[in-house]
Amino acid sequence: MKNQVVHPYIAVKEGVCGGTPVVKGTRIPVWAIIGYYKILNYSIEEILKQLPELTPAQVYDAFSFYYDHQEEIDKELELNMEENWKNWWSFEKAP
Repeated sequence: MKNQVVHPYIAVKEGVCGGTPVVKGTRIPVWAIIGYYKILNYSIEEILKQLPELTPAQVYDAFSFYYDHQEEIDKELELNMEENWKNWWSFEKAP
């Protein structure tokens, strides 16, 4: 029997970002935080600089949630990567 892990900083609500898991009280999806780490190779400190409205506990809980729901979040990341990260990447790399 698998124990259900509580993630105090993560919420899933219909009508908020299409029902994707987000940091509670924000519209920041877990997949976006994981994308900063996996795709852009940002450290936790760099993620916190990019998302200053988040606390370290919120970011670490997003990682914890990711490891408990890795397949689901990886699918969301893949679906959103091309649409969102290409635009962000070109903006970020502009001279």
